[in-house]
Amino acid sequence: MRKLGTIDLEILHVAINENGTFNENNLENSELKKLGVGKILDTLASLKDRKMISQNNDGSFSITDIAKEILWSQNVPVWAKILRLQIKSCTLNQMNMILKISEEKLIYELEELRKNQFVLMSPQRKEGKIIKVYKILSEGIEKIDSTETKGFNNINSKGKSEIGIFSIIDEIIKEIQESQIEEAKKDIITEKLVTLKNKLEI
Repeated sequence: MRKLGTIDLEILHVAINENGTFNENNLENSELKKLGVGKILDTLASLKDRKMISQNNDGSFSITDIAKEILWSQNVPVWAKILRLQIKSCTLNQMNMILKISEEKLIYELEELRKNQFVLMSPQRKEGKIIKVYKILSEGIEKIDSTETKGFNNINSKGKSEIGIFSIIDEIIKEIQESQIEEAKKDIITEKLVTLKNKLEI
């Protein structure tokens, strides 16, 4: 079970911030305090049923390895962790706080995901400032869902758009080689196309 609801995520985030173990005081001191007690108790029960948290003898809760594997395991690539945040749109700062990953790494992976049309970046004005908000697109959800059966190593890291670009460039190169253009010009054009292909670095 890899998908989380927004409240699931908030509770597990509290657990991560508290080094894995939390109690009702930690929940009350978090953003969850705005929710009703009933909603929190229902979510705790649901997380416990899905073996994402366990209850300790003193009444506190601990996050399990099953839950850590979703967003906080080193076994999960950064791009996959980002796509698993499909339940909510996030700013870079929010992702940094939730995933505990450096902004530098997040910026790189977000740009790759955006370039491959898995993530949409929308500028929004908040308190007089423009902030970047990232939303996981349906293509991104489809990509991360496919890892459930194929694993991370068997998923092509390239998006549909880049595969299409490479195919077009290869077709153009082939057509040039088969054309009646003099060899010197063929070589010049082909070299430029290969350079373009390499610079895309997709």
